[in-house]
Amino acid sequence: MLDRFGGVSMVELVAALELAGYALGALGAALVFFEFFQLPSYVEYSQEYNDYSVDISPGEVVEYTWAGRVGAFLVAVSFALQFVAVLLG
Repeated sequence: MLDRFGGVSMVELVAALELAGYALGALGAALVFFEFFQLPSYVEYSQEYNDYSVDISPGEVVEYTWAGRVGAFLVAVSFALQFVAVLLG
């Protein structure tokens, strides 16, 4: 009775959860990797002088983008899916 879940065998369900976890983890890691190359909002680059300037106003500083936040969330979901797959397998 418990070997099938909604018409899908447990082996197929565990494999699907593992693959979904791998896919989400890879996408999340790529977004976090992309985050490392973002220039913070308080750093400005001047092509004319080939120089960087730092203008820090604590109320306006944005250090992380949504790409990094979504990437970190996807990595966390990936670990959760892997954990559930191990429990079911």
